[in-house]
Amino acid sequence: MAPTIPLLSPYQMGKFNLSHRVVLAPLTRDRSYDNLPQPHAALYYSQRATEGGLLITEATGISNTAQGYPDTPGIWTKEQVEAWKPIVNAVHEKGSVFFCQIWHVGRLSNYGYQPNGEAPISSSDKEMTPGLAGGDWSPPRRLRTDEIPSLINDFRLAARNAIDAGFDGVEIHGANGYLIDQFLKDQVNDRTDEYGGTIENRCRFALEIVEVVANEIGADKVGIRVSTFADYMECGDSNPEALGLYMANALNKYHILYLHVIEPRMVLHTGHIFQTPYSTLPMKKAFNGTFISAGGYKKDDGNNAIADGKADLVAYGRLFLANPDLPKRFEFGAELNKYNRDTFYTPDPIVGYTDYPFLEV
Repeated sequence: MAPTIPLLSPYQMGKFNLSHRVVLAPLTRDRSYDNLPQPHAALYYSQRATEGGLLITEATGISNTAQGYPDTPGIWTKEQVEAWKPIVNAVHEKGSVFFCQIWHVGRLSNYGYQPNGEAPISSSDKEMTPGLAGGDWSPPRRLRTDEIPSLINDFRLAARNAIDAGFDGVEIHGANGYLIDQFLKDQVNDRTDEYGGTIENRCRFALEIVEVVANEIGADKVGIRVSTFADYMECGDSNPEALGLYMANALNKYHILYLHVIEPRMVLHTGHIFQTPYSTLPMKKAFNGTFISAGGYKKDDGNNAIADGKADLVAYGRLFLANPDLPKRFEFGAELNKYNRDTFYTPDPIVGYTDYPFLEV
C-alpha cells in the first residue's frame, strides 16, 4: 500500500470534513465587471473544486468605499449576493467547502474608486509613495474614532450577505497592507486614540471585526488572514513576532475556525522566497483552531509543513490557478502547468482563467 501523502490526508476543520489539505488561496482575478461576480467565475471556481476540498474566494469588497482595483467583486448589495449564488452552487455541487474572503483596501485606492471622488480611508493620513507597485494612489483620510463602529458594521453585514449567498463561511482579510493591516502595523498606524499606539490598541480594530462577524454568523464559520511579517505596500511592523503572537492568542477568545498566515519567507506579489529568521510556529502553537499556512509552497515543502506540524492546511495560489486539478497532480506526481503571470489580472473571462488544461489520466 502506497504511503499517504501528508497534503492528501483527511482533516477535520471544525464541522467540515476535508478530504485533503490543499486549499485554494484567495486570489484577486479582476474579472468581476462593475464589482459584480460573473457567470464565468462559476466555471473557474468549480474547476478547482473537489469533494472535501476548501476554496477561498478572491478578495470581495464589503462596501462602496472598499474598492481599489479594477473589476473586483463586492458583497454589499443584494444584486451582488444574487450574482454569487450560482457560483457558490457550482462549487457545492462538486462537494467543496467555500469561504468568501471579505476585505477593505483602505488607503490602497484612489479618488476614482471612491464614492463621489472622496479620499480613501485609512488608520492614518500617511500617503503611499507615488507610483508604488504601479498604483495611482490618492492621499488617504484618517478615520475619526466615531466613524470606526460603522466600518466594523460593514464587515458584519458583508458576512451576513455571504451566508445569504450560500457560502459556508467568511475569511476576514487582515493581510497584505489593506485596511485591517493598516491598523495592525506601526509603520502606518500613528493613531493616539484607543486604536493606536500599543499592540493591544492596534489589534483592537481587527478583533472587534472578528467579534461582530462571529456573533453574526457563528464563530465556527469565521477565519482571518494575516501577514504580520510582511511589509507589503509600505505596511510593516517594528516587532512582527510580538504582533503575530498577540493576535494568535487574542483570537482564541472568539473561538473562530481558522487562522490563515502568510509565511515570513514570502515576498508578496513577486513570488520570491528568501531565508528569514522568523517562523510562524509560535503562532500555530498559540492558536487553538485550524492553522492555514500560505507563501510560495511547492508540493514537497507543503508535505513537510503538514508532516512536521507547522500547518494543518496549506494554501496554494499560483500553482492552483494554473493547475485546476492540483490535488490530483500531487497524488499522481504529475508535471504541473506553468502559470502565466501576464494573464493573472487581465479582464478576459477565459484566457489565463478557465483555459488551463486538466491532467489526462
